[in-house]
Amino acid sequence: MKKTKWIMGMPITIEILDKGSSASSILQIFNYFDSVDNKFSTYKKTSEISAINYDKLKENAYSKDMQEILQLAEKTNQETFGYFNIVHNGIVDPSGVVKGWSIYNASKMLRKMGFENFYIDAGGDIQVNGKNTNGNNWSVGIKNPFNTNEIIKVIQIANEGVATSGNYIRGTHIYNPLQVTDSLDDIVSITVIGPNVLEADRFATAAFAMQRNGIIFFENLPGFEAYMIDKNGIATFTSGFNRYTRNHINSHKHKYTTL
Repeated sequence: MKKTKWIMGMPITIEILDKGSSASSILQIFNYFDSVDNKFSTYKKTSEISAINYDKLKENAYSKDMQEILQLAEKTNQETFGYFNIVHNGIVDPSGVVKGWSIYNASKMLRKMGFENFYIDAGGDIQVNGKNTNGNNWSVGIKNPFNTNEIIKVIQIANEGVATSGNYIRGTHIYNPLQVTDSLDDIVSITVIGPNVLEADRFATAAFAMQRNGIIFFENLPGFEAYMIDKNGIATFTSGFNRYTRNHINSHKHKYTTL
């Protein structure tokens, strides 16, 4: 059973391989993503985050989910030495942590339903569980940021998450909280493999703001691997990244270095 729906400004695809999966099962997950969008979208005037930004909601009235996200954002800020900050120009925008958080929560919902083999892909950030149709680890392609129709690397993952951060699809939407005038144009994309998509996503955003130091951050972060492409098309990856690459698809445009 596989379905795709456009929610939160991006395509969300869910595929469940287990027997007993149904359109109703997937609908529950899509409904969850709708509720997340209604709560955290800065584009919806009726959302909770908009009420906070318009100073119409006091802190003691924040929902449990909002409290959790704000705490997670502060935790990420501290763990990334200030490179992750959800407040910019006086506006609170937690999207840098909400996406991975919601995907991971959705995967936990599927597991509670009894499903063991599935994946959730929301705008290119992915959580997989179990095995694919061939009984192997799930294959995830890393796109060429200079030609998004091209896959330049294939990784194999199981019960892990993948997140990619960059400005090549959505335009400039990430900034360096420590140097707001930084153009962030030296690095084009960074793809992160983590223990789950929540962890991969929240650190990927901060690592992109770090630019070339982002790959070094992951080299020193246990349980994570990363693959970075700079403006010249040169890829640098962490020392343990290759254990995920059973197959290699390399664009002729790219050269590779390792840490």
